[in-house]
Amino acid sequence: REEKQLELTLEALISQVADLKNSLVSFIYKLENEYDRLAWPSVLDSFALLSGQLNTLNKVLKHEKTPLLRNQVIIPLVLSPDRDEEIMRQTEGRVPVFSHEVVPDHLRTKPDPEVEEQEKQLITDAARISPDVAQKQIQSLNKMCSNLLEKISKEERESESGGLRQNKQTFNPADTNALVAAVAFGKGLSNRRPPGSGGSVQSGQAGAGAIIASASGMQQVPMSGAPAQQQPMLAGVQIAQAGQPGKMPSGIKTNIKSASMHPYQR
Repeated sequence: REEKQLELTLEALISQVADLKNSLVSFIYKLENEYDRLAWPSVLDSFALLSGQLNTLNKVLKHEKTPLLRNQVIIPLVLSPDRDEEIMRQTEGRVPVFSHEVVPDHLRTKPDPEVEEQEKQLITDAARISPDVAQKQIQSLNKMCSNLLEKISKEERESESGGLRQNKQTFNPADTNALVAAVAFGKGLSNRRPPGSGGSVQSGQAGAGAIIASASGMQQVPMSGAPAQQQPMLAGVQIAQAGQPGKMPSGIKTNIKSASMHPYQR
């Protein structure tokens, strides 16, 4: 009965290992030949398949009906330096002969001597520690992990708050649009002039026509020290005479004084 159960277990393990090997071969083929068009979801699917097969293999090994394989001993019955075709077929060409050279590697049930020595040293050091010292070390490790997690959480919160501050709007779009419209197009500005404004005004821009029109209802005041040659007047505004040789037309010059009485009153 035990031999039958062992055979069934070995068949199940061989089947699971064969499926795992096929999945690994397929994944390695994708990485080596389809790397230029390989998508990340396909890689994740391959990893998920391998993880599921490994979990199934572990379940078979941990099953209650599975015998303890560590209690089984494998002894080679025939060792030969000659080429063995059956072994070649079962190992897919990896092991051509089953000789004294390859048996220690393929039938080894323990790790390398160096690794085994390090494992024994760790077990010895762990056995020397008393329960109280071990409990203190566990508490210290837990404290260090808690502090590290707290620092990581604090940095994440600070980075999130910094991102929110950077994305926060620091101006009012309506006020900005109103200011731009007022500066560029004069929207919302008052056309009323303050009372009692006067003096000498000089302007060389195209808006002089508006000044001339507004000055038509004001009284002309002659300038002191004016030349004998009179220049043409337009609605009380003295215009620089153009066309003189060697001289460029000067800008518009006005001399406007606030009228204290109606211009047509006698």
